[in-house]
Amino acid sequence: MLKALNKTGLVFFPAFDWAIDPTHPEREERLLYTQDQVTEEGIFDINGIIEYKPDLVTYQDIQRAHFCVPDEKTITTQSHLISAGGAKAIADAVLNKEVKNGFALVRPPGHHSMRISHGGRGFCHINIEAIMVEYIRSQFGIKKIAIIDTDCHHGDGTNDIFWHDPDILFISLHQDGRTMYPGSGFPEELGGPNAKGSNLNIPLPPGTSTEGYLYVIRNCVLPAIEEFKPDLIVNSAGQDNHYTDPLTNMNFSAQGYAKLTSLLKPDIAVLEGGYSIEGALPYVNLGIILALAGLDYSGVIEPDFNLERLKQSVSITDKIKKTTDLVNSYWRQKKELRQKAGTPGDIAVRHREIFYDTDNIFERQKEKVRICRDCGGCFEIDSNAQPGHHILAVHIPINACKACIEAGYKFFDQADKSKFNKVFLQDRTKNNYEIK
Repeated sequence: MLKALNKTGLVFFPAFDWAIDPTHPEREERLLYTQDQVTEEGIFDINGIIEYKPDLVTYQDIQRAHFCVPDEKTITTQSHLISAGGAKAIADAVLNKEVKNGFALVRPPGHHSMRISHGGRGFCHINIEAIMVEYIRSQFGIKKIAIIDTDCHHGDGTNDIFWHDPDILFISLHQDGRTMYPGSGFPEELGGPNAKGSNLNIPLPPGTSTEGYLYVIRNCVLPAIEEFKPDLIVNSAGQDNHYTDPLTNMNFSAQGYAKLTSLLKPDIAVLEGGYSIEGALPYVNLGIILALAGLDYSGVIEPDFNLERLKQSVSITDKIKKTTDLVNSYWRQKKELRQKAGTPGDIAVRHREIFYDTDNIFERQKEKVRICRDCGGCFEIDSNAQPGHHILAVHIPINACKACIEAGYKFFDQADKSKFNKVFLQDRTKNNYEIK
């Protein structure tokens, strides 16, 4: 009997009862074809590959990562709770050492959902990776985690949630935001003043092939991970950069995904996008599973694969190398950038406008963060959504120093309730969530 070199856990949750509409690219067939392929290939007969059932996250799990407006029940369905619960179940299996690594093949996806969530944007309502990461930090006491987002769209929600957190290294490889939703994720987007360089965004030109992706992994992502020395590596394993995907313009292949997984060696992979239901997903997911298990994936090739047709041009290769060099230069300067970001105790202000394309909501934010050399810094966000609610959200990070804990409670206690529908407090040092 074939035996996995690495004991690998899998969770499947196709979410039969959730779709934006019956013909939308984000629908249950995304995973049904993969389930059939995995079963036909006898993956579950391999010794060392174990299927787990998804858990169900609680509202408390969500409250570690999000401020849901007006509340968790309003913006989620049971499918969202089970999808996030699938990631949580794999996290438990890996951290309890039942398996070496794991892959949560779940939907709905989550990486466009930000810390404040007024509803759906980019098909996402809650951020399943962020919920999982905050659960891991609270339940298992793990401090440093690297999240590598290989979805073709910029992981702007995960980017936002960990923007101020120096203990989370977030790296997103994605198609250039000038050519695709959500229009963000440029190299200069490096994180908040206390965490500059902890967010690395690597935009890639349309037409990037397997060669380009693996170049970035080898020459930028892996060196940053090696220096950061995380206790855990998470891969937001979106598959919409495949050459057959209907929503994107890239030339990545199933073999490329498998090689990327072998290089990255994630402890946990979580499915994000990927909308070529028959042409890509069964092959890509099979390649990822075999790579996680340490098994031969050389036979996983799409029926229409043509290496010559998928080669990237010299100009694309040149652009990728220049972008990689730029991101590496920012990574090397991270300490200096944090020193220049402000004086400890000062308040830095950021204004943003966010559009929820799924639910047609427009949000304006004014964020104030305390400059700190000892932690990620407490912050408050004044968020006004149209249509929707006007709220104030106060966050005290899990690694908060005494001064930032005190400042965070001052933000909360001095908030003028008459100006807002609700005032929220998220104190991660005590796992405490309050509303007034």
